[in-house]
Amino acid sequence: MAGEYDLLVIGGGSGGLAHAQRAAEYGARAAVVEYGPLGGTCVNVGCVPKKVMWYAAETRHHLDHAADYGFTIDVGGHDWAGLKARRDAYVTRLNGIYENNLDRRGVDYIQGAAKFVDPHTLAVGDELYRAERIVIATGGRPMVPDIPGAGYGIVSDDFFTLEERPQRVLIAGSGYIAVELGGVFNALGSDVNIVVRKDHVVRSFDTMLSEEVMEAMENAGIRFDTRVIPAKVEKLDDSLVMTSDDGRRFGPVDCVLWAIGREPNSDTLALDAAGVMTDEQGFIPVDKFQTTNVGHIYAIGDVTGAQALTPVAIAAGRRMADRIYGGMEGRHLDYRLVPADGYRGHDRGGCPGRARRCGQGLPVAFHADVLRARQAEADDRHEADYGRRRRAYRRLPRDWRRGGRDDAGICCRNPHGRHEEGFRRHRCHSPDERRRIRDYAVIEICFRTGLVFGRTPRQM
Repeated sequence: MAGEYDLLVIGGGSGGLAHAQRAAEYGARAAVVEYGPLGGTCVNVGCVPKKVMWYAAETRHHLDHAADYGFTIDVGGHDWAGLKARRDAYVTRLNGIYENNLDRRGVDYIQGAAKFVDPHTLAVGDELYRAERIVIATGGRPMVPDIPGAGYGIVSDDFFTLEERPQRVLIAGSGYIAVELGGVFNALGSDVNIVVRKDHVVRSFDTMLSEEVMEAMENAGIRFDTRVIPAKVEKLDDSLVMTSDDGRRFGPVDCVLWAIGREPNSDTLALDAAGVMTDEQGFIPVDKFQTTNVGHIYAIGDVTGAQALTPVAIAAGRRMADRIYGGMEGRHLDYRLVPADGYRGHDRGGCPGRARRCGQGLPVAFHADVLRARQAEADDRHEADYGRRRRAYRRLPRDWRRGGRDDAGICCRNPHGRHEEGFRRHRCHSPDERRRIRDYAVIEICFRTGLVFGRTPRQM
């Protein structure tokens, strides 16, 4: 036996690291098992590098508007390879910081792929490790369709390995990943075509948001094709062509990017050896305390099929450690209380960002181009306020008026799905407005649920 611990965490992503470190602070002997770079999806192929690319796209937007503020700027081409090198160096530095954090808290870092031998034992290579409790925090991965030629395409992980920007890009998908990466490609100079299975992008979110984001992206030059179900991808000389099930052909393009969803990283863990159950998709069901069907084995983060958000996994991991090792009885994450915001930071080929639902009766904050206040839903007070905003809006530079620079909105619904009185849509034009909208959502959650501010970091 190579080592015995109070806690073994499989997965060195945000949730797993947060749980292991919090448990170690309470005195638990903990170890993290990870076969890839520390930080998981968020740090390596998700939030962090994506935001670098998003800022590049936003910078392009600012350059487009420079003339409205009296600047004369001669902009050359964009150095994709140079940006990638600097972005990768930044991510590598973060990997080192995460490893140092584990070392400072006395958490062992075991490099390798783990699988269960029995309910208390993991095999990592030729070594065996045993623990009183085991936490599965292995995250997820992008899905690839099961069609001929699908391997010619790339997924979001591969986006960050591109050494140069493809000029012609076809994206299959309608979620926020397809929308964000399509916006980045477009802003930095690529010709982008997005194909969706139904009629809209981000269709699981507010209908108005979906419609307005799609309209804004079309105005930016992004082409959409609807009711497209990919059937095959063919390689023709130095280009790719995708054919749908109804015979339509899309291409030729230089890059096909699959953004059709994500699946859990649970298939290599030998869960049967521990008796841990999964659903039909491979996600691991848990109760409100993150406990699987095996009492001493837990799961957090994307592998559970819950809200796939970095802060959610961190919060769940920390609360679980507080309860198990810190004596905070009953402590757990309430997944209904997750405020979220989405944003589209640039009108010309920008990158519409995340927009997610909160629990019933709680506010959803989102941020997108030209979120029009629907007069049918507005009461007299809001209509008057909207008029004042419109008068101020006309004094903004012409490109802000045309594109809807950094519009923002709040949508509050009661448990029956109806809009709450007094909390309609608000139209804003400040680059920082999305942060105010997000903060406002947090305030509303506290107001409507009786939560209070002033919690210490230990209580978060």
